[in-house]
Amino acid sequence: MNTVAIFGVGLIGGSFALALRKAGFSGRIVGVSEPEIVARAIELKVIDEGASPQNAAESADLIYLSEPILRIAEMLPELNEWARPGALITDAGSTKSTIVERARASITRCQFVGGHPLAGSERRGVEAAQADLFAERPYVLTPLSENQMKTAAAAWLFEWIQRIGAYPIVLSAERHDQVVAYTSHLPQLASTALAAMLDHRTEPVFGVFGPALIDSTRLALSSYHMWGDILATNRVAIQDALRAYIAKLEEFSRSLDASHMSEEFAQAARFASQIRGPSENP
Repeated sequence: MNTVAIFGVGLIGGSFALALRKAGFSGRIVGVSEPEIVARAIELKVIDEGASPQNAAESADLIYLSEPILRIAEMLPELNEWARPGALITDAGSTKSTIVERARASITRCQFVGGHPLAGSERRGVEAAQADLFAERPYVLTPLSENQMKTAAAAWLFEWIQRIGAYPIVLSAERHDQVVAYTSHLPQLASTALAAMLDHRTEPVFGVFGPALIDSTRLALSSYHMWGDILATNRVAIQDALRAYIAKLEEFSRSLDASHMSEEFAQAARFASQIRGPSENP
């Protein structure tokens, strides 16, 4: 592939461009965003040039969609008119079912493989982009069918995901959305709920808090600009995850005695240790 067109040159799209360059991609990287964002991305050497959506799509071998989820779904029929046969369209949306369903109904001229890099930051915009954002992070691919991963274009994407330091995982769109409801969306809402609850209480105004509160409310800094689409497109799975979390909190509220809570702490510590690398464990 010689030309990559990135629609949405922000944190994720910009980081993907920088990661490709760092990994040795020598082709052309074209950006599609608002003029001031494109100008800044060129200044920062994130992309080589800007283009209109149609011109970018018509020239690209890989079309990388890093826009809000509903915007990605909305764009797909139009992109199908512009993309050339042999091109590959992928995306970085945080939920997959809505996008994959729209792609299945509208992408006929080329191939589509859904994607979700599980990497990010509370910061937004092209200034926050970094070449190592995806390093050692999972990158889920959600093809329309298993056979789609056997094409040359999909193999190219799979290989470059590995080259930028991520590790690809292939799932169905439905399974992806069920999993991230628990592993990504629930942590965000737990942090948001904690911060929102404390915002209406007097206790924090005394300044008596330590790193635990800072760490626990870090995700509450995230913008609803992105999360609104996530909540709208994965509502049922998120509600299931919230009910499971609420049930655990209610269990805690009924019994804080030592025999019960010591086992809960031990179980929680085992899980927390498992998902951290050796350097992060005490």
